[in-house]
Amino acid sequence: MKRLGQLLLSVVLLLSGLELNAQNLADLRIGEVLVENTNGLTDGYGQRTGWIEIFNNSYGSVKFAGCYLSDDKDNLRKYHIPASDVSATLKPRQSVVFYASGNASQGTYYTNFTLRNGSTIYLVSNDGRTIIDTIDIPADLPADCSVVKVPTGVKMMDFETKVTDKPTPGSYNGDVDAKTNSQIMKEKDPHGWVLTLISVSTVFIALTILAFIFGWIGNANKKAAAPKPAKAAKPAKSGNMTPEVAAAISMALSQEFGGEIYAAIALALDDYLGGGIHDEESFVITIRPSQASNWNDKTQNFRQLPR
Repeated sequence: MKRLGQLLLSVVLLLSGLELNAQNLADLRIGEVLVENTNGLTDGYGQRTGWIEIFNNSYGSVKFAGCYLSDDKDNLRKYHIPASDVSATLKPRQSVVFYASGNASQGTYYTNFTLRNGSTIYLVSNDGRTIIDTIDIPADLPADCSVVKVPTGVKMMDFETKVTDKPTPGSYNGDVDAKTNSQIMKEKDPHGWVLTLISVSTVFIALTILAFIFGWIGNANKKAAAPKPAKAAKPAKSGNMTPEVAAAISMALSQEFGGEIYAAIALALDDYLGGGIHDEESFVITIRPSQASNWNDKTQNFRQLPR
């Protein structure tokens, strides 16, 4: 059972790898083709022949070993790119040139067929059947002119085909008649002072912003961690009762109640008028025993006060 599970896992991984490889191959494009080369690119043997440029339109590396090139729809396997060639890999957004010398024994990047006007070039997957891309060569293509696919659209992933008298083998084909940004910058700033100033200014501004942000965060943390000052106790309210009024109330109550009640009321009034602890509300009096008071004196607990 364990071996069966391992076998199934291996099959799944193999199929996944094949699917991923197929997706990568689908990103390849025939970027440019030149038929009659009289004054242009020379091959590794110093000869000028027609050539085919393959472009990686993705942002990942693509291994094209094992694929096919052909100029015959009925024979899509006309030239087989050696599957064992480890160099047959294109980095993201890069190109490679195949020389149509008609002699494949010269190397991996030399086809066994030559180019002619009015034909169609096919790039075929490593299964020998799936056509990845094609390009039609005009019947009246002039010498030293190439038919090129120029990237278009917002993401530069679509292509339009046109003829140019300025071939760019192995180079990016986007707007072949225009200068690149690096070329424009080099003309305007040959010594690189502007680029240096921009870089230094960008770093300085970024560091300034970061210093401000971290300083603000630090101050906020200090304020949050600082102990809050204790609120000052509000002074006790003495009310509007005077000692004379309190004495009159005590005398009146002593005539009505016993000595114990009179003593309790008298002590409460004394505590209130003397600034003792009580609530802020004017209508609530808090009584707290005091060690200096006769209220908790045991010698007074059983003694009847005279009326």
